[in-house]
Amino acid sequence: MLLADRHDGLRDGVRGLLDEVFESVFMVANEASLLEGAGRLKPGVVVLDLSLAKGDMPGLLRRVAERSPASKILVLSVHDEPTVTESALASGAEAVVLKSMLASDLLPAIDALRAGRRYVSWAVERRPKAHKEDAE
Repeated sequence: MLLADRHDGLRDGVRGLLDEVFESVFMVANEASLLEGAGRLKPGVVVLDLSLAKGDMPGLLRRVAERSPASKILVLSVHDEPTVTESALASGAEAVVLKSMLASDLLPAIDALRAGRRYVSWAVERRPKAHKEDAE
């Protein structure tokens, strides 16, 4: 399992949850280390903070998938907008967990990935989508 997040405190907290279900959790704090780790370790699951994408989420997810095609990718995000989640899923992520929902959603998301299912934090699923006329 590979965990990529540049925030020490959050990374340590997430690792505490992941240690419950994985024998080993490798942690990295930047994109270069994420890509190197994905290529070298070929982890079953990659948990990555959306902030590592630096505005190019599709590109980052594609690069991770190229280095480790069998890895399931779970994105952590502070953004609860459905468009962010839809973009992550369309770009190769198989799960999106809101950082505000880590305690309740991370382990169920891991279980879903292991069972071959997608997972999205329920807070995103229940948030109403903006209508076109609302945006104008």
